[in-house]
Amino acid sequence: MSSLTYLVENIETFIIDPLIILLFALALLLFLWGLAQFILKAGSDEGKKEGKQHMLWGIIGIFIMVSVYGILRVLTNTFGIPF
Repeated sequence: MSSLTYLVENIETFIIDPLIILLFALALLLFLWGLAQFILKAGSDEGKKEGKQHMLWGIIGIFIMVSVYGILRVLTNTFGIPF
């Protein structure tokens, strides 16, 4: 195995993979934070609006990440690249 391949695999394993997990976790936390705001501030129209916005952006973030993952899986399976 060449040193460049080793370097790229280590970057993927120790930097990119944990970063992706962190981004998924942040999107989920944003959604849950918005849900909590929506429930706890149910009496306030402004609080409910803010909670809805956080939930919406959390769902959009999760949707984009899952879509990119799916597209990458289709491409790697199509071209026979190990994923």
